[in-house]
Formats: sequence, C-alpha cells, structure tokens
Amino acid sequence: MTRGTKYLETFGQWLVLGALAAIALLAFALQRAPWPHGAPAMSRTIAATACLIVYVVACALWLRTQRRRASGHADADRAQTAIAALVVHASQTGFAERIAELTAAGLRDGGLSPALQPLGSLDAARLARAPLALFVVSTTGEGDPPDTALAFVDDTMSATPSLAGLQYAVLALGDRRYARYCAFGHALDDWLRRCGAQPLFDLIDVDNGDGGALRRWQHDLAQLPGMAPAADRPDWSPAQYGAWRLCARRTLNPGSLGGATCELRLWPEAGELAWTAGDIAEIGPRHAAEAVDAWLQAHALDGNVRIHHDGDTLALHELLARSRWPDPASVADGIDAATLAARLEPLPHRDYSIASIPGEGHLRLLVRRMRTPEGHPGLGSGWLCEHAAIGEDIALRIRRNPGFHPPAFDAPLILIGNGTGLAGLRAHLAARAAAGAGRAWLLFGERQRSCDLYWADELDGWRNDGTLARIDLAFSRDEGQPHYVQDLLPTHGDALRAWIADGASVLVCGSAAGMAPAVDDALATLLGRDALADLQRQRRYRRDVY
Repeated sequence: MTRGTKYLETFGQWLVLGALAAIALLAFALQRAPWPHGAPAMSRTIAATACLIVYVVACALWLRTQRRRASGHADADRAQTAIAALVVHASQTGFAERIAELTAAGLRDGGLSPALQPLGSLDAARLARAPLALFVVSTTGEGDPPDTALAFVDDTMSATPSLAGLQYAVLALGDRRYARYCAFGHALDDWLRRCGAQPLFDLIDVDNGDGGALRRWQHDLAQLPGMAPAADRPDWSPAQYGAWRLCARRTLNPGSLGGATCELRLWPEAGELAWTAGDIAEIGPRHAAEAVDAWLQAHALDGNVRIHHDGDTLALHELLARSRWPDPASVADGIDAATLAARLEPLPHRDYSIASIPGEGHLRLLVRRMRTPEGHPGLGSGWLCEHAAIGEDIALRIRRNPGFHPPAFDAPLILIGNGTGLAGLRAHLAARAAAGAGRAWLLFGERQRSCDLYWADELDGWRNDGTLARIDLAFSRDEGQPHYVQDLLPTHGDALRAWIADGASVLVCGSAAGMAPAVDDALATLLGRDALADLQRQRRYRRDVY
C-alpha cells in the first residue's frame, strides 16, 4: 500500500465515523421529550428521513471505498502478473547494471513487461512469484559477489527455497585472468538449480565485456517464451567483421517438402582458420543489389555519391546495402545523401553454427533458405543462399561459444538435433574423427530421408571408421517412421541410460521451439529431473538452440 492510499483510507474511515456521530447526535436531539402517542410531526418525519438518507449514503460511500480498494488490489495483482520477467543485476562497477538495462529494453521491444531490480533487494518470496528471472551478475576479487549482492547471499542463498515455478538465465561477468573466473555467477546458477528453478539456456560467461558473449545473450533473449517478433535491434557492441570469400554453394536437399537448405564454404581473405567445434559464425547480411537500386531510384538518389559515415568514406549504394532502411513514408522528397546516411543503422548480424573444423581447410555453413510472410527471402539466408555471388566477400566474424565446445574425447558423446542443427553436431563429429576418438551416437530428425539427410556419405564414412558407434534417425514426413527426434529417446531409453552411466555427455543442437524442450522433457522422464539437473551442473548436458 502506498502512503497516499493509506492517507485516503484513513480519511474515509474518519468521514464515516463523523457521519455516524452526527446521526446519533441528531437522533438524541429529536428525543428530548417523551415519544408522543400520536403520529409524529411532519418536521420530525422529514428529519428522520434525512437521517436515514445520510446513513444510506454513508454506507454506500463506505461500500464504494471497499470496492475500489478491492479493485485496486486486483489491479495490483494483474500488474504483478503482467511483469513477465525480472531483470536482476549485481554490479561492482556499474557494468552489470548497464547490461541489465539493455536487457530490459530488449524485453520491452519484444512485448514483455520487465521489472529491473538489484539483487540485494530481492528475496526468495519475490523470486518464487516471478515466472521468469534474468540475472546479470559480476564477480569481484577472487570469486566474491559484488558488495551490492551480499544481503541476498547472506539472507537468501543460505537456504534452499522452492523455486520450481521459475525459469531463469544467468549472464556472468568476470575476468579470465583471475583463478575463480565468473565464480559468483556459477554459484548463483548452481543455487537456482538446487532450488528447482529451470534454466532457459546455459549460463553465459563474459570475459572483460567480450562482445561475442554479449551478442550471444542478446540472441538468446529473442528466443524467450512470450517474446513477440520485433524489429531487430543493433548489436550492443560494434560490428567488426572480417572479409571471407564465398568459395562454393550447393543445395543439399533438392525436392524437399521443406525450404531449400544450402551448404556454403568460405575462406578468410586475411588471417588463419581458427575456431573450435561449437563456435558460431556471425554474418553481416546485405540487401540484394537490385533492391538497393530500386530504393535509390524511388527516392531519386545517386548511389555513387561518396559520403563520410562512422569514420569511413564509401558510396551511398554500399552503405544502403548493409543498413536498415527507414520507412519510405518518413523519407522527405529531395533528401540529400548525407542526411539520409545519418539516419541509417547497420543491419543486425545473423548467427549460424559452424559445421566444420579448421583442419578441413574451410569454414562450412548449413543454411535453410527462409521466406518472409510476404514471400521475400529472409535477410540472412537470402543474402547467403541467393544474392551473394560465388567469389564475393561475406562479412563474417567468429564468436567463441565455450558452452558448446567438445567434452573430453575419451568419454562417450551423445549428439541430438534436428534440421540445420546438424551443422553444429557435424563439427563435433569432425573433431572426434580428427582426434581418433569413437563412441559417438547421433540422433537426428528431419522431414524426408530421401532428401533431408544432409552429408549422408560423410555420416556413413564416420560410421564405418568407428567415429560413430550408432545413428538413429526420425523423419516426420515418411510413413512408418518416428515423427520427430524426441520420439527416438523413449525407444532407446535403456541404451541412453547405459551410455550416460558410462560417462557420456549429451549435446543438443537445433530448434529452440518444439525440439529442444521436447528433448529436455524426454530426458527428464528417462533419467529423472534431478539426474538431468546433475548432468547440467557437471556440464555434461549442454544445448545450442535457436
């Protein structure tokens, strides 16, 4: 209750008491003489009626106040329900708080109603009422929590309240030069799991403000439950792409009932091939040259005009190709190139799992050609699969994704995925083959065996040389097949339990909508939710989903 509401309630109570006292005094004044045996005088009848009216009005006012109070509480409850996410920060220098503010802004753009709150002011009861909480926390010193989080550590993390209804994610900020890198973020994540909260995705470590890790967090925010499609926001960190030449492109699934899926091979114009299986290629997409020409013609602009933009000098056509265009209705007739350039923002990057390892001599991608509801090519897939010419440079940067790097090669590995998620799983198979490791098990789902079993020859080769101990497949459009990859898990439950008991890790790559949560539920049913949580704590159950 707010202070103003409390004052209004007190005033209303005194008002009702005053009205009742006035009625009592008036009634007493009317009864100074003995009650006559005849009918009362008209003046007294009017006075009594007036008293009754005052009483009824006072009661009505009191009831109205109570109803407003009840309505106010209901509105407060609805407002609480409307807060679709807590964004919680624990900061020593202010950086975590700044990232939390950007996180909250991203959620608002997606249609959610986030509440921003310092970790030190949070308690278990508030946390238990929240459906979703996103934590952005720093580690200070040798693994210590920030000063602002000490109250929460002492008062709340010292117990294990039930948080079974909470979904959460943790962004841990730290410095890899310290021995206990991001220790407080990991301690918070472990405590949340022990309390029964469900992680939406694996904890993300950020080393000294690493832009790649922050972009990963920004990407994962877009996949949160309830997030409505929204206009892409610029990256929180500036784009610093390298030039990679598109060496080859081929469609791997001609005739498929789904969208065409292309394999692309790229080579850096400068520098070496350097990444680890599980890492991500971030692509700077471009508009098709024909679309840029049409836009320039519609606004009577010369694309060859050279302009200065963000410390660079380039042609307007080039800038438009890599920028988000303003609404045509907002572009005034006769606008000059410099004014237009000042309004342009860079196109947001697109993420793709790297399907190869450096030892194969190229960077390989697997990209499904997407279409907008209007039938236009998707921004990233349209550029890579249709518009970019062989031999043309692609803007690309590699983002480390340590949460999906290979586990030890001397332990078994279970790989589960669907669709273009096979790209990330293929890189792990290539890494194991290069290391001479075996005991890998692939469970994969797509639409049709005849069209959509990508790299079938390579998979057969790894099966023959022992890299792959077994392969199980599901095709949703083929008769007599398990419908989806998650349907394979109960069928092979005994084998899965045996592999995991033998030390196997489980890596999942593919669709965040449908496949990943269904696989999670199937594994929880087979192993038990607590056992699955233990695998997550041991980093033996990891996901890279989109």
